[in-house]
Formats: sequence, C-alpha cells, structure tokens
Amino acid sequence: MISDGMAEVLRSLRLGEGGDPAQACARALDAAGVALSLLVGADRTAEPLWCHPELSARFEELQFTLGEGPGPEAVRTGAPVLEPDLDRVRPERWPVLLPAARDMGVQGVCGFPLGIGAIRVGVLTVLCDGDRRISEQQYADATALTAALTGAFLNGTGHGNGAGNGHANGTASRPDAMPDWPTGLNRPVVHQATGMISVQLGVPIQEALLRLRAHAYGSERPLGEVAADVVARRLRFGDDLDDDISGPYSPDTGKG
Repeated sequence: MISDGMAEVLRSLRLGEGGDPAQACARALDAAGVALSLLVGADRTAEPLWCHPELSARFEELQFTLGEGPGPEAVRTGAPVLEPDLDRVRPERWPVLLPAARDMGVQGVCGFPLGIGAIRVGVLTVLCDGDRRISEQQYADATALTAALTGAFLNGTGHGNGAGNGHANGTASRPDAMPDWPTGLNRPVVHQATGMISVQLGVPIQEALLRLRAHAYGSERPLGEVAADVVARRLRFGDDLDDDISGPYSPDTGKG
C-alpha cells in the first residue's frame, strides 16, 4: 500500500496541480534526491525531465556521461536496481562511477525503470538518505510512481506537444502536471555529435556514443563540451581505436 504522501503526489499529478513534482516526489519518498529521465532518440539516451535537488542533476549527468550506475543498469535489465549503500557495492561493478559518486557525497542510489516487459521509456533515480537503506514503504511508493508515469507515457497521456493541455494532438483531458515527452532535446549537441561520430567511424549509434563518453572521461571534460567540439568540427574521431580523437579538425581535411 502506498503512503498518504505518495497518494497525494499522484493525485496532484492527475489533477494537474502546480509545484515542483521532483521536490514533491523526493519529499514523499523521504529521499535525498529524485531524478526522472526519459529515453529518446535512436541512441536511447536519457533526457532529464525532473531533478531535485541540484545534486540529483549532477549525479544524473555523471551516469549519462559514464553509462554506468543504477539508472543505466535498471534500463538495461528492466528491473529495479537497489543500492542504498554504495560502500557495499563491489568496486568492479561500477569502477568509474563509485569513486566519483562518493566525491559528490552520494551515499546510496536506487534506479527504477519505466516500462513494461521489453519496452523501456525511462528511469527514476532515487538518491538515498544517510540511513543507507530503503524501506518497504519507500519501495512501494517508488514502484507506484514509476507505474503511474509509465502508464501515462505508454497510453499517450504523457505525450503532450508542449502547448497547454495536449488537446492539439488528440489527447482528451491530459493532466497538465504529467511530464510531456520532450519536444526538444535537452542534450541536442550530444545527439548531433553522436550521429557525426557514427558517420565518421562507420559504427552504430550506440558504439558512437560509447566512444564519445570514453573520450569525455579520458580528457576529464563534460560530455556536452566534447560533443560541442565535435559538432563545431574542432575535434574529429579517427579510425584508430587507441586514439579516438585525431586532433584539431580542419575543414580542409575532410567532412564531419
């Protein structure tokens, strides 16, 4: 049975009441933070919709850059990934993310996929508090929230066009507070760079994204910053697996 707090959050979402849904969800879950991301594009990358507080946004960006952690694993497996105490996680499971998460002050994380069967539409990432555990009530509330959001997106009630209540796209009486499917990407430069790298290397989109992530991590730069250099043709991925970036790009050396 869900808690009164989560019941109120779900009611507010259905009725389209205002406020910060991420903050409301974090409060209802008694969590240190909450982030909701949807999977979009050919490369199925996670686009953040809700994040509270700022630490959740930073951790979501870390998972996105590295491609590892409870969120990406929950998307891959289709099952919740519960690690409320990161100190108990084997280092080889997420070798890069774990030390970075500790440096951020993240103590525990749980990932809840949005989807049914083989269908994945997104992921809810919950940062755990200092208790380093997740209670049965928190688990019940989180799964109820993800089920409601999954139903909204798969049934079309979360596929608004970003213009009011969604009647323009044929949905009747869509709750305004249910998050819209992104009409514009939050990370367009990453998607564009991934496509360019795919063409440059002749590899699938997923591999191109991995190569972009690897370079961002190896150069200790934000993923978006590296992607911007690729799109601006300041950087070009080469064919040598040991040297993804061939150096400053000159328009005279070929097309991006």
